Amino acid sequence: MQRPPADTDPARQPGYTEVTRGVRVSVRTFFLADQSAPERGHFVWAYRVTIANEGRRTVQLLKRTWLITDAQGRTQRVHGEGVVGEQPMLDPGESFEYTSGTPLATPSGFMRGTYHMVLTDTGEAFDVAIPTFSLDSPHQPGRLH
Repeated sequence: MQRPPADTDPARQPGYTEVTRGVRVSVRTFFLADQSAPERGHFVWAYRVTIANEGRRTVQLLKRTWLITDAQGRTQRVHGEGVVGEQPMLDPGESFEYTSGTPLATPSGFMRGTYHMVLTDTGEAFDVAIPTFSLDSPHQPGRLH
């Protein structure tokens, strides 16, 4: 995988996409140099997620689980209700976009996860994969991800 440029324009960053049961999850990342302090081992990224319902039935996102791994292989598991304080309901053809962020103690890492969703007409629960995406900074020597 190629390392993204140290540019903060998310439109210029590589995208990561995964589709599960008609739900497309796309992620773009960017390094936040102004919120990072490399000399203190503090590196911050933002990620923009678009969740699009390409299926034929209405779905709702109830919970999320993230696995955040730094360059030393340490993994943190984060589980919570919804995303950015919401549990969006998506009719067929609709999408929901949000931006969030994460800090690491190393200049690179990666994230992956799962959205726990339901079909609103039947209540059937299912998981939607969030693609693995890299968190790279200009402070990481070489190309890791």
